[in-house]
Amino acid sequence: MLLADWKGHNILRVNMKKKAVGVVCHKAFNQPNDLTINTKDQLFASDPNWKDGTGKLWRIEPDGEAILLRDDMGTTNGIELSPDEKILYVNESVQLKVWAFDVDDKGNISNQRLFHEFDDFGLDGMKCDEKGNLYVTRYGKGTVAILSPRGQLIREVELKGEKPSNLVFGGRDGKTVYVTLQDRK
Repeated sequence: MLLADWKGHNILRVNMKKKAVGVVCHKAFNQPNDLTINTKDQLFASDPNWKDGTGKLWRIEPDGEAILLRDDMGTTNGIELSPDEKILYVNESVQLKVWAFDVDDKGNISNQRLFHEFDDFGLDGMKCDEKGNLYVTRYGKGTVAILSPRGQLIREVELKGEKPSNLVFGGRDGKTVYVTLQDRK
């Protein structure tokens, strides 16, 4: 299991069998927040600076080397790869924008473009389904927004709490969405 340790400015690896925790990478991170991983075991990490409303975007190689991809973004938070791993999505929680980047075979990003912009409430965790739809938690609104691969809002699913922070696909068929809600514990 991999964890973004915002307090210690680390990316951690937990060996679930041995219950051992080790540092994959320690860097001068602001506050590493969300992670996504590709089939080459490269991690992509959001790194917001909440106080300044800014953020960075990192790639961490399997050997732990951290490569700064962007240092001029808004408050980076949710991060996800498309199913084919050719697009990296990153949201800016405070600025209410979801950005898309092309990803090459080495894990470099290019062609930043606005994927979707919201009018209100915060943004947090994101995940793609197998069709490439992007699910975005809407912190403060209590919904999960579902965006098409073209960035169009398909619908919003209302939750029982107002502060969804992250989500994951699971269940027997991998199509059940589980959402963490900060205000519902």
